[in-house]
Amino acid sequence: MAIFKKSDDNDRSNIAPSPQSGKTRSIRSKDVYVIGPTLFFKGELSADEDLYIEGRIEGKIAHHKQNLTVGKQGRVKADIDATSVIIEGQFVGDIRSDGIVTLAKGANVEGDIFCSRIVMEDGASFKGKIDMGEPPKATAVPKEPLQAEPVRTDKPSKVAGQTTKSSLY
Repeated sequence: MAIFKKSDDNDRSNIAPSPQSGKTRSIRSKDVYVIGPTLFFKGELSADEDLYIEGRIEGKIAHHKQNLTVGKQGRVKADIDATSVIIEGQFVGDIRSDGIVTLAKGANVEGDIFCSRIVMEDGASFKGKIDMGEPPKATAVPKEPLQAEPVRTDKPSKVAGQTTKSSLY
């Protein structure tokens, strides 16, 4: 009896079949971790796996590498900092995403969203503001203030076809 099995390069039984035409394929992976509907969590939550929330969470969620979904039964009152976010349930707080934020049909969202892309399905409720722009860039300030040329008062100047004598006041 062997403990280790040599893998066969021709064995493709664990590779998912490609989707057939007309069918959509979910972007979610098979390895999704679920916070169930009876769970209540208060505090800071950090995860690096796909996370599906059906329970109640209050606090802060940091989720950078995978997908975060607040399911239909999910009740979240927190600030989210994540790559990809889907809201299907109730959410109160701010969302910061460097990827896409999706508000699904039936979602109830109250707060501000800062993201590069957003999808809001028909039937989603949203109250807040959306900022899809990049943060303002700092402008360079010259090291020395620019010197204006002195105004000469003894020389006549021409203004709109008239000749006038310039003065400082």
